[in-house]
Parts: sequence; structure tokens; C-alpha cells
Amino acid sequence: MGGTVTIATLLFLPPRMGEPWRWLRIEGDVVAERGTGVPVADGAPIVAVAPADAVTLHWASLPDRSLAQAAAAARIVVSEASATPQEGLHVAVGVPDGGDRPIGVVAIERMREWLDSLRAIGMDPAVLLPAPLLLPPVEQGFVRADLGGQGVVRGQAAGFADEAGLTEWVTGGIAPMLIAGETLEHALAHAAANPSLNLRQGAFARRRRHAIDWAMVRRAALLLALLLLSTLAIDLVTIARYSLAASRVEAQADAIARQALPRGAAERTDPAQALDERLSRLRGPGQGFTRTTAAVVSAVRATQGVEIAALDFQPNGDLLVTVTADGDAQTSALQARLREAGFGVSGGTFEAAGGRLKGQITVTSR
Repeated sequence: MGGTVTIATLLFLPPRMGEPWRWLRIEGDVVAERGTGVPVADGAPIVAVAPADAVTLHWASLPDRSLAQAAAAARIVVSEASATPQEGLHVAVGVPDGGDRPIGVVAIERMREWLDSLRAIGMDPAVLLPAPLLLPPVEQGFVRADLGGQGVVRGQAAGFADEAGLTEWVTGGIAPMLIAGETLEHALAHAAANPSLNLRQGAFARRRRHAIDWAMVRRAALLLALLLLSTLAIDLVTIARYSLAASRVEAQADAIARQALPRGAAERTDPAQALDERLSRLRGPGQGFTRTTAAVVSAVRATQGVEIAALDFQPNGDLLVTVTADGDAQTSALQARLREAGFGVSGGTFEAAGGRLKGQITVTSR
């Protein structure tokens, strides 16, 4: 999709099962119609919108090459920020946004549920866009809007669901500027016409049926044969060049590792191994402060009615988390999510304070 849309429909996926579908119909750069339930399929492009609390967004400078290469680089970028095993996550990469490219991370099972629910109502949208990316990018501060029954916040390199307590913690106390009316409608029209990130990539890309053009197949086979012959002729030269290049890279890596190590450490052992051991010590015991804290914040974000009051990372790798919650059901749900993320949880004794429950839990590496 690109340029200006004449007609498009934004179909908001319900944040939770059993909640109603909501939709907006865009004509030109204004909202011409809105409603709940399933919109009438009139041939207009459908842009499905994923709930903000179900997609984790990152921004990073990635290689502007093939989508597969960019996605592989994105997995490395987000690996330290997620406690969920990589095989359980779907990572999608968007187009450059002010230099950096947006990265969307969502559970594979959640993607399957969304696509199954869309097929159940007869929809197969080509675009699945995270809700925060409907808002315009900002150079500083944050903007907020109500989209599909959910408050959404976007910053220069952040996008998340608006939740009391969590939003102030993420924004550092900066109040997001509310956008509505024509400004919001123009932003929605632009995002529908030029989506900066489509979650339908890789295994979840939209499948299209095409008739087989046998003449094209024969031409492709001939070109493939010529390509193989050309490749065979230069294989020996390429292998030799790669071998020399690999030796140079290995020597450079050892030299860089020696510079990062204390004097004399590189002579006693392999420089790369010594550097890995030093980095492991710097990250901290257990799964490290960054990974453990990211898992806690993700679990709190996914548990309605729970807020973080304090964090204390211990020398043994444990993370003491003080939280407030609406009730016992919320505290139990939070601890269950942390266990599902691969962490141990102990403590959990809560007392009533100001109409809410407050207590401390200990998150440990299993």
C-alpha cells in the first residue's frame, strides 16, 4: 500500500476475548464511518490493528537489505530484552522511521489466534499493524490517543498501551499530548496508506494464489542453469577469497578482544573466550538485570490492575519487586506469567494499603 487511500477500513482486534470488534472507514484523509462488529466487505483494503498491549515495539538501525537479513538482525537486537524463548516469538521489521527501523515482537501463538479469528469473520487483511504506529512519529515527548477502545501512547522510539502507573514510569513523568479530531484522522489515513510495520511477515505473510505460467517457468529454468554454470566457474576463487578474509577477520577479532581485556589476560587464554567471560560477569548473575527486569515489566504490562512500586536487583541475581494490585487474582496472574516466562517466583505476601494490595515478590532464575 502506498500513496493516498481513497477508501480503507481499520479493523481493531479486540484486546481480550469476548470484547467487540471496532472499525473505522477512512475516505481520503478523514474518518467517514465508524462502528462495532464486523464491517461490510465492500472490496476496500482492510488494515487489521493489533492491540498495543500485545506487541512489544523496539527501534534500531538495521541493514537496509533483504527482509530476511533485517529480521535476523532484529532477533539479535531484541534477544536481550525478552525472557521468552526465541522460538516462541514472531519478530517483524518495518521501514526506516527517522533513521531507525521499527521492530515488532509478538508471541507466535497470539499471531495464530488473531489470524484464525480474522478468518472466522471472513477477513484476510494484507496488513496487520500495531496500534501505536497509527499515531504520528514525534521528535520529542509523547503523544496519546484513544484507538479501538484502548488508550495508546507513542514516543520517538516507544509505543505502548496507556496504563495508569506504567505510562508515567515509562515516560519519566512526562504527560503525553492528546491528539484527536482532524489531526488524529489525518494520522490514521496516513498510517493506513503507508504502514511503517506489517506483522504479516515470514510464516505469517499473506498467501496469494497465482496461475502457473509455464513459459515463465521454462525461462526461469534456463536462467537458473546459466547461473549455476557461472557460479561453478568462480567457486574456487570465491572459496579462496573467503578463506583469506576469514583469517583476517579472526585476527582482527583477537586484536579487538585483547584491547578490551586487562593487560596480560589475553596472553594466558583465548582472547575471545576471556572477553565472553568478562561480558558475562558484567551482565550480572542469574539471567542479568536487563533480561529479568524486562520480563517483569512485560508481565506487569500484560496484567491489568498491577503496578510496579520498586525494583531491587540483588548480588545473587534475584530481583525484588514491590507491586500494588487491585486484588488477589491480579497478583496470582502476575506470578503465573513470570513462571511461564521461565522464572522462579517466591514470596508474594500482600497486605491491604489504601484500598489496594501491596507486597513484594522475589523473581529468580530457574
